[in-house]
Amino acid sequence: MPPKSPDFSDQQLFKSLGDRTADWQGYIATVAHRFNQDYQGEPFELPAEVEAMPIFRERTSGILAAKIASPFWELAKPRKQQKCLDIGCGVSFLIYPWRDWEALFYGQEISTVARDTLNARGPQLNSKLFKGVQLGAAHELHYEANQFDLAIATGFSCYYPLEYWSDVLAEVKRVLKPDGVFVFDVIDTESPIAENWAILEMYLGSEVFLEPLADWQKTIQMAGAKIVKKQPGELFQLYTVRFA
Repeated sequence: MPPKSPDFSDQQLFKSLGDRTADWQGYIATVAHRFNQDYQGEPFELPAEVEAMPIFRERTSGILAAKIASPFWELAKPRKQQKCLDIGCGVSFLIYPWRDWEALFYGQEISTVARDTLNARGPQLNSKLFKGVQLGAAHELHYEANQFDLAIATGFSCYYPLEYWSDVLAEVKRVLKPDGVFVFDVIDTESPIAENWAILEMYLGSEVFLEPLADWQKTIQMAGAKIVKKQPGELFQLYTVRFA
């Protein structure tokens, strides 16, 4: 499916990024557009045969979201006063128990709707823990080197090719402290729902790359990282990695 033309908010995103974004602009524009639409509650026009799919009905009922969520805290629970970066954070500060964890939350997000929502509501929930959300893509993090104890990226790796993810891993390595860890998820292509979920996502506006787990593990290794923990899920597999 060809990438959509960037709208105004997409152009705002690209302006905030650097020259390296040019190679990935089409993917970023498509994903940003789709999630802006989703967060604003705008309807998606889908063919009747797609709406008849069981996975679509699970999506509309809310069952699917629970099935495919990745509980990153089960592998690396944020600890008190740790500096944590949530990449592609969406509205996670409003959902996950950051206040219970007492960890410092920093975010980066390509959806202007999600960014604006969190920056408006986050300080009202806890102005000490919430440190703001930057507008930007995962391969260009707007933070200093060696800043974070923990980085998190769930729910979006599948929308980009592995070459892009190599850039993401390099950026995460840069912003993590030497003893920091990175938790992220990837699609398990062997999952019974992977293909139907990818079809549904395509009709919702986002192409999905179904990459074998073996290729992901090679990409991680080539980035100078080591898998220290992993946890399978119904659709996504979680990894915790450390960089050499």
